[in-house]
Amino acid sequence: MAAASTASPERKSVKRKHYNIALVSDFFYPQPGGVELHMYHLAQNLIARNHSVIIITHAYGDRQGIRMLTNGLKVYYIPHLVFYRQSTFPNVFSAFPIIRQIFLRESIEIVHGHGSCSSLCHEGLVHGNTMGLKTVFTDHSLFGFADVASIIHNKLLKFTLVDIGHVICVSHTCKENTVIRASIDPSIVSVIPNAVVHDDFKPAPVRPSLNKIKVVVISRLFPNKGADLLTAIIPRICANRPEINFLIAGDGPKFIDLEQMRERYQLQDRVELIGSVRHEQVRDVMIQGQIYLHPSLTEAFGTVLVEAASCGLLVVTTNVGGIPEVLPSKMTIFAVPEEDSLVDAVEKAVVKLKENEVDTSTFHSEVKKMYDWADVAKRTEKVYDDVYERENTLLINRLIKYYNAGSWAGILYVLCIVSDFLILGVLEIFYPKNKVDFARKWPRKNNNINDND
Repeated sequence: MAAASTASPERKSVKRKHYNIALVSDFFYPQPGGVELHMYHLAQNLIARNHSVIIITHAYGDRQGIRMLTNGLKVYYIPHLVFYRQSTFPNVFSAFPIIRQIFLRESIEIVHGHGSCSSLCHEGLVHGNTMGLKTVFTDHSLFGFADVASIIHNKLLKFTLVDIGHVICVSHTCKENTVIRASIDPSIVSVIPNAVVHDDFKPAPVRPSLNKIKVVVISRLFPNKGADLLTAIIPRICANRPEINFLIAGDGPKFIDLEQMRERYQLQDRVELIGSVRHEQVRDVMIQGQIYLHPSLTEAFGTVLVEAASCGLLVVTTNVGGIPEVLPSKMTIFAVPEEDSLVDAVEKAVVKLKENEVDTSTFHSEVKKMYDWADVAKRTEKVYDDVYERENTLLINRLIKYYNAGSWAGILYVLCIVSDFLILGVLEIFYPKNKVDFARKWPRKNNNINDND
């Protein structure tokens, strides 16, 4: 169960180092998702703590170039070929010239990559190390070890994290998974969970009647999110419980399967499919129901579960990955990722609500004490402090690390790093630092930050 961070002993205000930080990932606005929201809220709270933060991502359609978001958050949408599910084409060197220009222009000191599925994240971290910058990586996902895609993906992650400054994972399960996949020292891995903006996820002023039970689902409709399970259990639940309706928000390749299921079983009046919704609409969807259903097959954290509980919904979810760490047991009913178990869990949730065995009216205030973005930013800042104080690894020692990372892969890693340094040398000749148009920095606020703020 996740719990609120224990208060640190009271300390005097100290003058802290304020960093120029680049958050790098393929996944950002306008695409909705957990990584995207994590980066945005982390950036906003780091800015509130007087750091300079930019975001580097790939272009989304006509959203290219530099855009300014709330509180002066600058986003670089760089033109890059999108390969699969909004991840750019996996190329080790292609983004180096423009990434170097951005790092120099913004006087970046710390490169913070997000998402192990993001090729741009991996490039940013590797090139940041080559340029002598401090690097941090946050992993938001869980991966296996047996299939070909996972093996290749894990090799890529191992290459990126050989010389990483620090790794952040969103749950303890995610930490164990990342440590094994990347073969890294657990002592440089911290667990910092996601959070929610509490004011954006308040319960409905008037709670829906229990005469009709509405089960809400908000998810990307992909196989790993349990879309096939959802398609299979809805007809069974509707047959067993005539008072239950479903409200499903989300899009993906399995959307058509849900439409076909609804037609086959003539459930048009009981299963509402509304497609993709913007994040600011999530609360409006959630408060229409009493139960939130999350049939995921794999999950590192599950921010949407915290959002649902904050809205006063009883959560029915699979007990996979880091999900059991997210909420207290009284807020959740767990099931194994199988049809029978999920059907039983939903029926159990209905009985609990109708017999007043659980009081969902207290969920919002309890979640508010457990998760807070200001706390996430403060803990992340301590990671930056630790990384910034370390000496950079000498090139020869760095090459030795890469060589020892695998019998045949180690040689490939060394060739990549040597090539990266050669490319950097060429870029220094043709685009020297003194020719870079440095960005103007906004005046900073008070430099004294209290850890108890």
